[in-house]
Amino acid sequence: MFEEVLICTILGISFGIFTGITPGVHVNLVSLLVFSFSGYLFGIFNPISIGAFIISLAITHTFLDALPSIYLGAPDEAQALNVLPGHRLLIKGEGHAAITYTVIGALFTLLLSLLLFPVFIFSMKIIEPIIKDYIGYFLILIMAYMILKDKRKFWSFMMFLISGILGIIVLALPNTNQPLLPLLSGLFGFSILIESLLQKSRIPKQNTDAKLNLPKKNLIKAITASTGMGFIAAFLPGFGSSQAAIVATNIVGDIKDEGFLTLVGGINTANMLISIATAYILNKSRNGAILVVNQLLNGINFKTMLIFLAVALIAGAAASILTLNISKIFCKYIVKVNYKALIISILIFVSILSIVFDSWIGLLILITSTFIGIAAAELGIGKNHLMGCLILPVILFFIL
Repeated sequence: MFEEVLICTILGISFGIFTGITPGVHVNLVSLLVFSFSGYLFGIFNPISIGAFIISLAITHTFLDALPSIYLGAPDEAQALNVLPGHRLLIKGEGHAAITYTVIGALFTLLLSLLLFPVFIFSMKIIEPIIKDYIGYFLILIMAYMILKDKRKFWSFMMFLISGILGIIVLALPNTNQPLLPLLSGLFGFSILIESLLQKSRIPKQNTDAKLNLPKKNLIKAITASTGMGFIAAFLPGFGSSQAAIVATNIVGDIKDEGFLTLVGGINTANMLISIATAYILNKSRNGAILVVNQLLNGINFKTMLIFLAVALIAGAAASILTLNISKIFCKYIVKVNYKALIISILIFVSILSIVFDSWIGLLILITSTFIGIAAAELGIGKNHLMGCLILPVILFFIL
């Protein structure tokens, strides 16, 4: 069985490269396709091997999904907040450094999460019933603090509220396949790309050997915070990686762009890994990939959990190397293309994806969210307030 699990792990890593660098193609989509064809796949592989495929795919994706977010401005939920600091470094010629920070965050958080895994297992049953009824109020306090410390309190609140209402509407729409793609691309990606287009920005030559500027203190803060918040996000329903990032940044304080990229890079990896513990100890799945694994195996036992942890470690190590090398390829070719043409191509590509996934409703979501993102930029409001699109629905989920 070892050889079969290893083969499926390698296949999962390969598919994770594809989902990671392709905007709009999510791990959950591939996982559901695997589940749909599970009857056929069971004739070739055993369920544990198929589970290993999904786990390695999901872990690899959490490393590589920083590439389209930073280089193309097309984020998914986990990387939405990374767009602006990543873009700033990209324009300075340090796009590869930005990717390196996310890889450092993902890899170190993966290792720390593995080290603390026994603690997470024993803590879950104790902590979940205590905090699950108060998480909505906790988020209210965090958002109130963020808004009140802002110089433009009224407009910060309005941007949070407007994006939150948009998020509630979008997430409540029936028969949508990928509503977060146009929502997050508009709020965080398109608004920045259009601004770059109007300012006639250009991508300078990228320095792949730029010296990293990540003080040890900020590194430790970022890794510990991403591991801790990834743990909370892994077993609380509705509390995802983006919400965890908002809370974590307010806990650690100012850790500069480099530390922030490290923090956000680690949270989604921790969330995905610790979700294995959630499935094992609570028999609950907090994301689509783990849900499919849990259903394919009819629950995760102790032996299977250990196999999946080993698979995650292998995938994380491979994904670290792959992400850094693919980033160098991005650096090499992104400066050779006309930046204006590249931006227009990205805008058209994501617009087409939105239509393909969700018809003209997807395009309407994209246009609306883009205008809100531009309005926030014009008002000088931080993009973190636009995470109201996900945080307000979660607050209402917990308190209503």
